[in-house]
Amino acid sequence: MDNRSAKRVVVAMSGGVDSSVAAALLKQKGYEVIGITMQIWPDSAKATEGGCCSLVAVEDARRVAAKLDIPYYVVNLQEAFTEAVIHPFAREYLRGRTPNPCILCNDRIKFGSLWHKAQQLDAAYVATGHYSRIELDKRTGRYLLRRGIDEDKDQSYALYNMTQEQLARTIFPLGDLQKEEVRSIAADLGLDVADKPDSQEICFVPDNDYRQFLRENAPESYRPGKIVDLDGNVLGEHAGLAFYTIGQRKGLGISSREPLYVVRLDVADNQVVVGRNKDVYAQGLKALAVNWIAIQVLAEELPVQAKIRYNIRPASAVIRPGEEGSVDTVFSKPQRAVTPGQAVVWYQQDVVIGGGVIEAKLSFPS
Repeated sequence: MDNRSAKRVVVAMSGGVDSSVAAALLKQKGYEVIGITMQIWPDSAKATEGGCCSLVAVEDARRVAAKLDIPYYVVNLQEAFTEAVIHPFAREYLRGRTPNPCILCNDRIKFGSLWHKAQQLDAAYVATGHYSRIELDKRTGRYLLRRGIDEDKDQSYALYNMTQEQLARTIFPLGDLQKEEVRSIAADLGLDVADKPDSQEICFVPDNDYRQFLRENAPESYRPGKIVDLDGNVLGEHAGLAFYTIGQRKGLGISSREPLYVVRLDVADNQVVVGRNKDVYAQGLKALAVNWIAIQVLAEELPVQAKIRYNIRPASAVIRPGEEGSVDTVFSKPQRAVTPGQAVVWYQQDVVIGGGVIEAKLSFPS
């Protein structure tokens, strides 16, 4: 038996309504709650106003903690965040891939670095305002990650990397609530953040302009090259592969009798490859860096619902073991804009089976 207090929980407080209500609910349930805001962006003036990195967020969280009468700390995780999130974010774009920094932040910071801080405070748990649920499957002994009840706010997609140890030490107080209920609770408690808008941006990218962020922080991303069609014909020039994404139509700066879309980013030849809309679809994908939650290992083909982006509905598919630890996903119907660097997350009903990082799209013989 370790020396952690079984009722002590560290809540990651972003200054928003969700994490504020999460802290309030845990206190109501008798937990010893400690609020922590992670200071993760080296230049607070550049942090998105109202986002989880800004000075406004810190002050909002501090006021909520005072209202709830709980201890509150600001923890400096700037170096960890830069190494774990910002640098990989830029590197992935330079590789012609499209990363998801929120997944990296959840994996390395919220349930990594923050957990280490919680251990230093002898806390048994970390809690956040994510709209997801955790439960123990008594039959298998594994912790399961489930979708939040509010389908529009469900955040399980961004949490697929959680380990069994992390799931055992994490609480999601909002998983069984609708967003409207959360705002109502905040209003009843007299919290100033009850009507605070949700942040929709990458917290460390001002104005959500990732292209400008890359220009300032990774100037090597500005490496012009050719825009070519699928036959290799040169149609124009691009400013740098990092400024284009799979499925993109606008901003290509080329003329054509029919709409053209980015089909592939060719890093080896520094080319943006474009084609027609039908060329953007894929029958399947290969995933690496796979993490399993509901199962220990994928031994055979398994029917799933596969989600390839945060804001889309999952698609019917089967997954099967690939080579050297990879997993192949085969869709029942071709899916649009399968994007290397993004995550694919596999579900059965509302349970996250696991997920991985998309490496490439796959085609299969007819």
